[in-house]
Amino acid sequence: MARLAPLLLLALLTGCVGAAPGGRAPDAPRPTAEESGMPASTPSAPQTVTLDVGARAALADGSQLTYLRLVNDSRCPPDVQCVWAGDAEIQVRWQAAGGRAQDAALHTSPLQGRQTAVTFGPHRVALEALERGIAPKATLRITPAGD
Repeated sequence: MARLAPLLLLALLTGCVGAAPGGRAPDAPRPTAEESGMPASTPSAPQTVTLDVGARAALADGSQLTYLRLVNDSRCPPDVQCVWAGDAEIQVRWQAAGGRAQDAALHTSPLQGRQTAVTFGPHRVALEALERGIAPKATLRITPAGD
């Protein structure tokens, strides 16, 4: 028993030395924003999200952005020479925390006055990229509306 006590003390001290402040080991993954209770970003921080059709992103101010559907895609296929590049249109919905939902259409091409970005409350949402296919992923850039 006398030999076991120093080993037990050494094991306890080693465990204390290896732990970082806050009870997290130095090599342990950092908690996500949701786990720590902190918002993912401040309302003024730009954010880029890639969403599947039907998916939604929670924004720092508690509002939500949803990629509703692909409306139209007349873009020229890859590796094909076309006279016109074409355009794709998606429909998105923004809903303020506890507020009404607002829908908007976003296009891949700004030609002919098409809207590639929209302002929802304090956010400006721009369509940065749209994959190809029946249900393409959309990459949206969210910045403060004043920027």
